[in-house]
Amino acid sequence: METVTSLAATRYQPTEYEHAANCATHGFWILPSLVGGSVLYFLSVDQWHRVAAWLYGMGLTGLFVTSTLFHTAAWKISHLRKVEQRFHMCDRMAIYFFIAASYSPWLMLRELGPWACHMRWLIWVMACGGSTYVFFFHERYKLVELLGYVAMGAVPALVILSMVDRAGVCELATGGVFYVVGVVFFKSDGLVPFAHAIWHLFVAIGAGIHYYAIWRYLYLPGVIKVQLN
Repeated sequence: METVTSLAATRYQPTEYEHAANCATHGFWILPSLVGGSVLYFLSVDQWHRVAAWLYGMGLTGLFVTSTLFHTAAWKISHLRKVEQRFHMCDRMAIYFFIAASYSPWLMLRELGPWACHMRWLIWVMACGGSTYVFFFHERYKLVELLGYVAMGAVPALVILSMVDRAGVCELATGGVFYVVGVVFFKSDGLVPFAHAIWHLFVAIGAGIHYYAIWRYLYLPGVIKVQLN
């Protein structure tokens, strides 16, 4: 309990307006992410497309839901340190599964090299490993957590580059740039007003670009092909 209290005490305490912005900037995207995942599911032309759409939709929606719940808890029940800490842990764990879910459509629906295909399941092992680390060492070694997210984002990207069909890679890179630049604001709480809310906006933009790429290059071609046949 002392560890939880001390960690909460050292963390930057947002203003009321910043709390509201933190909730709104991710809460707003919950419904669109549900709709977006459903659209991909109904555009699916086979079982693999449906599984990929389900995984991606759940990861995308889960990220915005857990983030909104945590920031709501940090705003309204911050005096319940242990409860807030549990929400914070879930928020951090959801990021690992969101990264895995974001890559899954590309890894499942594109032709990969003989060694690269193993990343389809390795990325979920990485997500489980990262979540286990958060469960046991949450907020103790922040640099290690940050490096874990960077590794989760970078390693599968190397596999994506091995694809024969590279359509959509430009959009993937662009979305990745938004995530990376957003980290600057993520680490600027207390230095830049509304820094965390700005980080949320960068995440939403990056996720939107990645969603467009998945819809445009992985799902739309299948629908067009079925219609032409």
